[in-house]
Amino acid sequence: MALKGDLRRSPIAHRSSWARIRDRVNDFTGSSPSRFAILVFTFLILVFTLLFSLPAATVTGERADLADAFFTAVSVICVTGLATVDMASHWSLLGHVFVYVGVQIGAVGVLTLASILGLAISRKLGLRAKLIAASDSNPMRAHHGPVSESQAVRLGEVGNLLVTVALSLVVIEIGLAALLFPRMLIDGIPLWDAIWNSFYYSAMAFTNTGFTPNADGLARFENDYWFLSILMIGVFLGAVGFPVIYALQKQLLRPRLWSLHVKLTVVTTLLLLVLGAAAFIILEFDNPKTFGTLNAPDTVFQSLFLSMMTRSGGFATIEIPDLNGSSLLVADMLMFIGGGSASTGGGIKVTTIAVLFLAAVAEAKGNPDMEAFGRRIPGDVSRVAVSVVLWGATIVALSTVTLLHITKAPLDHVLFDVISAFGTVGLSTGLTADLPEEGKVVLAMTMLLGRVGTVTLAAAVAASQTSKLFRRPEERPIVG
Repeated sequence: MALKGDLRRSPIAHRSSWARIRDRVNDFTGSSPSRFAILVFTFLILVFTLLFSLPAATVTGERADLADAFFTAVSVICVTGLATVDMASHWSLLGHVFVYVGVQIGAVGVLTLASILGLAISRKLGLRAKLIAASDSNPMRAHHGPVSESQAVRLGEVGNLLVTVALSLVVIEIGLAALLFPRMLIDGIPLWDAIWNSFYYSAMAFTNTGFTPNADGLARFENDYWFLSILMIGVFLGAVGFPVIYALQKQLLRPRLWSLHVKLTVVTTLLLLVLGAAAFIILEFDNPKTFGTLNAPDTVFQSLFLSMMTRSGGFATIEIPDLNGSSLLVADMLMFIGGGSASTGGGIKVTTIAVLFLAAVAEAKGNPDMEAFGRRIPGDVSRVAVSVVLWGATIVALSTVTLLHITKAPLDHVLFDVISAFGTVGLSTGLTADLPEEGKVVLAMTMLLGRVGTVTLAAAVAASQTSKLFRRPEERPIVG
């Protein structure tokens, strides 16, 4: 009889233990979603490092060097596109499958992924899980009041946002692949290779990763404007961000109803695309190694393509080292800005630079408030934007100094590859492929910090405000 009693109690004890574990995970994820996201992110990198270390993952059947496997795992999960090996010839079909799956995981965002894992553990999308996902779409969520709820996605709509993330990832990539597939058949690519390459390119475009499945990269398609235009569309859709996609799919034809975040993201993205292309036209039209031999329409198109890809796409139809130094600096600026918030792109985000510009305009006009599209932007938003920029600049500066010391390479090349890593762009001057092991570790950490650092810092800064019962005497230092 005692045995039966023990058997009856054991399931209850088991459920109680599982419930305690689940409650602890929920408490941790709710109290610190950013730290939970970083733990999940780190775990994924370790898993994919092991996967890329498998002998079956390489063409030769030999175990990949640990530094190369680690760097590839970080680049894949961070959807960066930088590589220390020839991605097309080094990895086997299984290795490319790992790449394909990894970029899909990395594309959804660390906090969104964390919320999905939290949902799997708790079996429901509770308030904490919603807060985790909301933090990825809007780090300012930690503030109270109408500021947070007037953003692109309200807290009650987070469940729908997660559905949008999953559906857009599938639908957009299938649509891009369907447009690329017939073009590949016309170019004489075998049927099965055309199917695989179509889905591979569509995934690398939408996730803003930029890997190519063939050794010669885009050389085969450098004059195929249909193919390149599809890649640009995929990169643009990935770079505007899932909250913007979610808002546009509801109000695409009613721009007057768009939230301030959506308007700032779309307008700033298009403005940077045009200004970047204009800069490349002016700086490269007489460079025989890049656009100097092209006619006017081709120069305009290739400049637009380069402007889009330096924002976060990572594809290139020209050799990056052939660009003039002035063009490399313009590319550095575009890569540092990156894509939209909660997007597959990296960088400090377009809304961050937009807010800083609006703050500068307000100061120049003597206006106490930042205003855009008939809305007032609170001052705490600009403080978060400044923090994000300073954090990003610090990462870039430290990584650049360290790699300059390690490699003794030219400053413009080191700076370009470092910002490319921080902005998860994937373009390279050739420096990355020749890095020693310690250099690979430095650049890998730059990719990791670039992917999760700015969001984490923004969330931390937004949540760090405390109420005070007193204010100290005011005194103005001299600035400028």
